[in-house]
Amino acid sequence: MPRASQEKTRPSVFWPLAAVAAPLIALLFKLEIHGAEKLPREGAYVLAPNHYSEADPLAVALAVWKAGRAPRFMAKESLFRVPVLGWILRSTGMVPVARSSSASSARQTLETSETLVRLGRGVIVYPEGTLTREPDLWPMRGKTGAVRLALAAGIPVIPMAQWGVQQVMPRYGKLRLWPLRRRVTVLFGDPVDLSAFQADGQTASLTGATDKVMADIAGLLSQLRGEPAPAERWNPADHGQKETGRLEP
Repeated sequence: MPRASQEKTRPSVFWPLAAVAAPLIALLFKLEIHGAEKLPREGAYVLAPNHYSEADPLAVALAVWKAGRAPRFMAKESLFRVPVLGWILRSTGMVPVARSSSASSARQTLETSETLVRLGRGVIVYPEGTLTREPDLWPMRGKTGAVRLALAAGIPVIPMAQWGVQQVMPRYGKLRLWPLRRRVTVLFGDPVDLSAFQADGQTASLTGATDKVMADIAGLLSQLRGEPAPAERWNPADHGQKETGRLEP
Protein backbone atom coordinates (compact mmCIF):
# COMPACT_ATOMS: atom_id res chain seq x y z
CA MET A 1 0.00 0.00 0.00
CA PRO A 2 1.19 3.58 -0.68
CA ARG A 3 1.84 5.93 2.21
CA ALA A 4 -1.13 7.31 4.11
CA SER A 5 -2.22 10.91 3.74
CA GLN A 6 -2.10 13.47 6.53
CA GLU A 7 -5.88 13.30 6.92
CA LYS A 8 -5.53 9.64 7.93
CA THR A 9 -2.42 9.98 10.09
CA ARG A 10 -3.66 13.03 12.03
CA PRO A 11 -5.90 12.21 15.03
CA SER A 12 -9.58 12.53 14.12
CA VAL A 13 -12.96 10.95 14.75
CA PHE A 14 -12.08 8.50 11.98
CA TRP A 15 -9.59 6.77 14.29
CA PRO A 16 -12.09 5.34 16.82
CA LEU A 17 -14.64 4.69 14.07
CA ALA A 18 -12.07 2.78 12.01
CA ALA A 19 -10.86 0.90 15.08
CA VAL A 20 -14.38 -0.48 15.51
CA ALA A 21 -15.66 -0.68 11.92
CA ALA A 22 -12.60 -1.88 9.99
CA PRO A 23 -12.21 -5.24 11.82
CA LEU A 24 -15.95 -5.90 11.53
CA ILE A 25 -15.98 -5.16 7.80
CA ALA A 26 -12.86 -7.31 7.40
CA LEU A 27 -14.83 -10.25 8.83
CA LEU A 28 -17.20 -9.97 5.89
CA PHE A 29 -14.78 -9.09 3.10
CA LYS A 30 -11.25 -10.19 2.35
CA LEU A 31 -10.18 -7.23 0.24
CA GLU A 32 -7.71 -7.57 -2.60
CA ILE A 33 -6.81 -4.03 -3.64
CA HIS A 34 -5.10 -3.06 -6.89
CA GLY A 35 -4.03 0.38 -8.08
CA ALA A 36 -4.25 2.06 -4.67
CA GLU A 37 -1.38 4.34 -5.67
CA LYS A 38 -3.71 6.01 -8.18
CA LEU A 39 -5.77 7.54 -5.38
CA PRO A 40 -4.23 10.99 -4.71
CA ARG A 41 -2.21 11.11 -1.49
CA GLU A 42 -3.28 14.67 -0.77
CA GLY A 43 -5.86 17.12 -2.07
CA ALA A 44 -9.38 16.88 -3.39
CA TYR A 45 -10.72 14.11 -5.60
CA VAL A 46 -14.02 12.50 -6.59
CA LEU A 47 -14.00 8.71 -6.39
CA ALA A 48 -16.57 7.09 -8.68
CA PRO A 49 -17.25 3.38 -7.93
CA ASN A 50 -19.79 0.95 -9.36
CA HIS A 51 -22.81 0.13 -7.20
CA TYR A 52 -24.60 -3.25 -7.20
CA SER A 53 -25.19 -4.14 -3.52
CA GLU A 54 -26.46 -2.30 -0.48
CA ALA A 55 -23.31 -3.53 1.29
CA ASP A 56 -20.69 -2.42 -1.23
CA PRO A 57 -20.21 1.02 0.44
CA LEU A 58 -18.60 -0.91 3.31
CA ALA A 59 -16.05 -2.45 0.95
CA VAL A 60 -15.46 0.88 -0.78
CA ALA A 61 -14.93 2.70 2.52
CA LEU A 62 -12.48 0.08 3.81
CA ALA A 63 -10.57 0.08 0.51
CA VAL A 64 -10.19 3.87 0.61
CA TRP A 65 -9.05 3.73 4.25
CA LYS A 66 -6.51 1.01 3.45
CA ALA A 67 -5.36 3.05 0.44
CA GLY A 68 -4.45 5.88 2.81
CA ARG A 69 -7.36 8.32 2.62
CA ALA A 70 -10.36 9.04 4.83
CA PRO A 71 -13.56 7.75 3.19
CA ARG A 72 -16.25 10.42 2.83
CA PHE A 73 -19.51 9.86 0.98
CA MET A 74 -22.25 12.03 -0.41
CA ALA A 75 -25.24 11.54 1.91
CA LYS A 76 -28.84 12.68 1.83
CA GLU A 77 -29.26 15.97 3.66
CA SER A 78 -32.07 14.54 5.79
CA LEU A 79 -29.65 12.05 7.39
CA PHE A 80 -27.71 14.93 8.94
CA ARG A 81 -30.76 15.72 11.08
CA VAL A 82 -30.90 12.24 12.63
CA PRO A 83 -29.62 12.20 16.24
CA VAL A 84 -26.17 10.61 16.69
CA LEU A 85 -25.97 9.67 13.01
CA GLY A 86 -26.05 13.33 12.05
CA TRP A 87 -23.23 14.08 14.49
CA ILE A 88 -21.11 11.27 13.02
CA LEU A 89 -21.74 12.47 9.47
CA ARG A 90 -20.82 16.05 10.32
CA SER A 91 -17.80 15.04 12.40
CA THR A 92 -16.36 12.90 9.63
CA GLY A 93 -16.93 15.52 6.93
CA MET A 94 -19.53 13.62 4.92
CA VAL A 95 -21.06 15.74 2.16
CA PRO A 96 -24.80 16.54 2.29
CA VAL A 97 -26.80 16.58 -0.92
CA ALA A 98 -30.31 17.99 -1.14
CA ARG A 99 -33.14 17.33 -3.54
CA SER A 100 -33.72 20.85 -4.72
CA SER A 101 -34.30 23.08 -7.70
CA SER A 102 -31.72 23.36 -10.45
CA ALA A 103 -30.47 26.78 -9.35
CA SER A 104 -29.94 25.87 -5.70
CA SER A 105 -28.52 22.48 -6.68
CA ALA A 106 -25.97 24.14 -8.95
CA ARG A 107 -25.03 26.59 -6.18
CA GLN A 108 -24.62 23.73 -3.71
CA THR A 109 -22.41 21.83 -6.16
CA LEU A 110 -20.11 24.83 -6.56
CA GLU A 111 -19.92 25.39 -2.80
CA THR A 112 -19.20 21.72 -2.17
CA SER A 113 -16.44 21.68 -4.80
CA GLU A 114 -14.81 24.77 -3.33
CA THR A 115 -14.95 23.24 0.16
CA LEU A 116 -13.33 20.01 -1.01
CA VAL A 117 -10.50 21.95 -2.63
CA ARG A 118 -10.04 24.26 0.36
CA LEU A 119 -9.91 21.38 2.86
CA GLY A 120 -8.07 18.98 0.55
CA ARG A 121 -10.69 16.26 0.95
CA GLY A 122 -11.96 13.53 -1.31
CA VAL A 123 -15.55 12.39 -1.67
CA ILE A 124 -17.05 9.12 -2.87
CA VAL A 125 -19.90 9.62 -5.32
CA TYR A 126 -21.81 6.76 -6.92
CA PRO A 127 -22.38 8.13 -10.44
CA GLU A 128 -25.31 5.76 -11.02
CA GLY A 129 -27.07 7.38 -8.06
CA THR A 130 -28.60 4.08 -6.95
CA LEU A 131 -28.07 0.32 -7.33
CA THR A 132 -27.58 -0.72 -10.92
CA ARG A 133 -30.67 -2.15 -12.62
CA GLU A 134 -28.55 -4.00 -15.19
CA PRO A 135 -29.52 -7.70 -14.95
CA ASP A 136 -25.91 -8.92 -14.76
CA LEU A 137 -24.80 -6.16 -12.37
CA TRP A 138 -22.80 -4.17 -14.90
CA PRO A 139 -22.78 -0.38 -14.43
CA MET A 140 -25.86 1.26 -15.91
CA ARG A 141 -26.34 4.77 -17.27
CA GLY A 142 -24.79 7.36 -14.99
CA LYS A 143 -26.08 10.66 -13.68
CA THR A 144 -24.19 13.91 -13.99
CA GLY A 145 -23.71 14.66 -10.27
CA ALA A 146 -20.15 13.31 -10.01
CA VAL A 147 -18.82 15.19 -13.06
CA ARG A 148 -20.67 18.38 -12.07
CA LEU A 149 -18.88 18.27 -8.73
CA ALA A 150 -15.51 17.59 -10.35
CA LEU A 151 -15.74 20.09 -13.20
CA ALA A 152 -16.92 22.90 -10.93
CA ALA A 153 -13.43 23.18 -9.41
CA GLY A 154 -11.20 21.06 -11.63
CA ILE A 155 -11.16 18.10 -9.22
CA PRO A 156 -9.87 14.78 -10.62
CA VAL A 157 -12.36 11.93 -11.02
CA ILE A 158 -10.88 8.55 -10.06
CA PRO A 159 -12.87 5.58 -11.43
CA MET A 160 -13.09 2.49 -9.27
CA ALA A 161 -14.54 -0.99 -9.69
CA GLN A 162 -15.18 -3.57 -7.00
CA TRP A 163 -16.57 -7.07 -7.31
CA GLY A 164 -17.53 -9.84 -4.90
CA VAL A 165 -19.79 -8.09 -2.39
CA GLN A 166 -22.83 -9.74 -4.01
CA GLN A 167 -21.66 -13.00 -2.40
CA VAL A 168 -22.28 -11.44 1.01
CA MET A 169 -25.34 -9.38 0.14
CA PRO A 170 -27.02 -9.81 -3.26
CA ARG A 171 -28.76 -6.82 -4.79
CA TYR A 172 -32.02 -6.34 -2.83
CA GLY A 173 -31.17 -9.57 -0.97
CA LYS A 174 -30.40 -10.57 2.60
CA LEU A 175 -27.04 -10.48 4.33
CA ARG A 176 -25.15 -13.79 4.22
CA LEU A 177 -22.72 -13.92 7.13
CA TRP A 178 -21.27 -17.35 6.42
CA PRO A 179 -18.68 -18.18 5.26
CA LEU A 180 -16.75 -15.21 6.60
CA ARG A 181 -14.17 -13.17 4.67
CA ARG A 182 -15.51 -13.56 1.16
CA ARG A 183 -13.02 -12.35 -1.44
CA VAL A 184 -13.73 -8.88 -2.83
CA THR A 185 -11.43 -7.37 -5.45
CA VAL A 186 -11.01 -3.63 -5.82
CA LEU A 187 -9.37 -1.82 -8.72
CA PHE A 188 -8.60 1.92 -8.79
CA GLY A 189 -8.16 3.46 -12.22
CA ASP A 190 -6.30 6.41 -13.66
CA PRO A 191 -7.99 9.82 -13.41
CA VAL A 192 -10.59 10.25 -16.14
CA ASP A 193 -9.51 12.79 -18.76
CA LEU A 194 -12.31 15.35 -18.70
CA SER A 195 -10.27 18.20 -20.19
CA ALA A 196 -12.54 18.37 -23.23
CA PHE A 197 -15.48 19.15 -20.93
CA GLN A 198 -13.70 21.45 -18.47
CA ALA A 199 -14.98 24.80 -19.72
CA ASP A 200 -18.39 23.70 -20.96
CA GLY A 201 -21.31 23.37 -18.55
CA GLN A 202 -23.88 22.43 -21.18
CA THR A 203 -26.08 19.42 -20.45
CA ALA A 204 -24.89 17.51 -23.50
CA SER A 205 -21.28 17.92 -22.44
CA LEU A 206 -22.03 16.85 -18.87
CA THR A 207 -23.75 13.76 -20.25
CA GLY A 208 -20.75 13.05 -22.45
CA ALA A 209 -18.38 13.45 -19.51
CA THR A 210 -20.54 11.12 -17.42
CA ASP A 211 -20.57 8.53 -20.21
CA LYS A 212 -16.78 8.66 -20.26
CA VAL A 213 -16.59 8.07 -16.51
CA MET A 214 -19.04 5.17 -16.73
CA ALA A 215 -17.07 3.63 -19.60
CA ASP A 216 -13.89 3.72 -17.51
CA ILE A 217 -15.67 2.12 -14.54
CA ALA A 218 -17.11 -0.59 -16.78
CA GLY A 219 -13.65 -1.21 -18.25
CA LEU A 220 -12.17 -1.70 -14.78
CA LEU A 221 -15.00 -4.04 -13.80
CA SER A 222 -14.42 -5.98 -17.01
CA GLN A 223 -10.85 -6.59 -15.88
CA LEU A 224 -12.02 -7.85 -12.50
CA ARG A 225 -14.69 -10.11 -13.95
CA GLY A 226 -12.59 -11.34 -16.86
CA GLU A 227 -15.32 -10.73 -19.41
CA PRO A 228 -16.29 -7.86 -21.70
CA ALA A 229 -18.72 -5.23 -20.48
CA PRO A 230 -21.89 -4.56 -22.50
CA ALA A 231 -21.29 -2.19 -25.41
CA GLU A 232 -24.17 0.05 -24.29
CA ARG A 233 -25.06 1.24 -20.81
CA TRP A 234 -28.37 -0.06 -19.40
CA ASN A 235 -31.06 2.64 -19.25
CA PRO A 236 -33.81 1.80 -16.73
CA ALA A 237 -36.31 4.05 -18.52
CA ASP A 238 -36.01 1.95 -21.66
CA HIS A 239 -37.06 -1.11 -19.70
CA GLY A 240 -39.93 0.34 -17.70
CA GLN A 241 -37.89 0.44 -14.50
CA LYS A 242 -38.36 3.15 -11.91
CA GLU A 243 -35.19 4.67 -10.51
CA THR A 244 -35.48 5.12 -6.75
CA GLY A 245 -33.10 6.07 -3.99
CA ARG A 246 -31.35 8.68 -6.08
CA LEU A 247 -28.91 11.01 -4.39
CA GLU A 248 -27.96 13.02 -7.47
CA PRO A 249 -29.72 15.31 -9.94
